[in-house]
Amino acid sequence: MSTGKGISIWQVDAFADRPFAGNPAAVCILESFPSDEWLQRVAAEMNLSETAFMVPTGEANRFHLRWFTPATEVDLCGHATLASAHTLIEQDRVDLLSPIRFQTRSGELRCTQTRSRITLDFPATPAKNDVDASTATMLLAALGIVEATVLQSKFDLVVVVDGAEIVKSLCPDFNSLERVEKRGVMVTALSQTADVDFISRFFAPRCSINEDPVTGSAHCCLAPYWAAQLGKTSLIGYQASARGGTVHCEVAGDRVLLTGNAITVLEGRLLVSPF
Repeated sequence: MSTGKGISIWQVDAFADRPFAGNPAAVCILESFPSDEWLQRVAAEMNLSETAFMVPTGEANRFHLRWFTPATEVDLCGHATLASAHTLIEQDRVDLLSPIRFQTRSGELRCTQTRSRITLDFPATPAKNDVDASTATMLLAALGIVEATVLQSKFDLVVVVDGAEIVKSLCPDFNSLERVEKRGVMVTALSQTADVDFISRFFAPRCSINEDPVTGSAHCCLAPYWAAQLGKTSLIGYQASARGGTVHCEVAGDRVLLTGNAITVLEGRLLVSPF
């Protein structure tokens, strides 16, 4: 959304119930998409896990949506989608009686608001047990883990360990981890607390994100995995990064519903025109 004084941009903490928690994303509403180079430069300038760019389609509640890390465009991002829906609601750009519909690289993603939370309807990306032995060995060495189950989803590698404390205490070798040819690596375990089903952490040095604070798209894989292990479809995941964040998950066939809160912490103007 541009004016004579620049383009509005917001910073939103997603999957957070208070400021300075969860995962921050920048959100920018444009009249049309400029060059990919400009979009990538803005994302690098913001230097957050993701910067989301939206363009209205001309149809009510329907927007094109793209996500950029500081280094690359990605195919699916949960927290920046949550931040985008939150911004549209705050800016009174949508009708809350109908879903918000985002046209993305991963197809149409629908978002709805229920009370203070927003629910994202995302494609499931189930984990498969087809990782070659050399990749698994290199990955575990980079993570400093002796023994674990290594799986992979459409985008990422998945490492399942025996205890939550292993997840919390990880200190990966990010230079070695960057050589693993996947978008990122999630490490997960059963939770040790009654109010959470599973915990995780997510590392993506190949995308210039050593550790992502809360990764919505990772839960498109984690929720189906733990649903099968625990025999239930409604789960709560906690991402145990320094900022931390909770993701409420509902597995519905080949879709996963991800629910969380979001809080705007900053509003500003981009003064560099893309055109």
